[in-house]
Amino acid sequence: QLQLVESGGGLVQAGGSLRLSCAASGFTLNYHTIGWFRQAPGKEREGVSCISSSGGSTNYADSVKGRFAISRDGANMVYLQMNSLKPEDTAVYYCAASSRTYYCSDFTPGDYWGQGTQVTVSS
Repeated sequence: QLQLVESGGGLVQAGGSLRLSCAASGFTLNYHTIGWFRQAPGKEREGVSCISSSGGSTNYADSVKGRFAISRDGANMVYLQMNSLKPEDTAVYYCAASSRTYYCSDFTPGDYWGQGTQVTVSS
């Protein structure tokens, strides 16, 4: 069974931090670009951050630059460190993996997607 499982979400006060984890099972991520996405209530899904298969290239949405950091550890773990959280960061966060593209903007429903983890930032 091929799947991605996110964890680490929860309720945090504005200014706090969370670290999200994405674990792959049934396959390894050695040749995959990994992206973190989020969807807030009533809004479209938004790309947050992306990391290359080697970990040597990353990018971030302007809204999270300087606050979030994506990283990889081994063949099946990816993390999103989220600092200085704001209420507008509240969303369901998804990780996704693609062997087709290096660009987060090119991810499609045909790529591997997790079920999401809820992040709620209180004011």
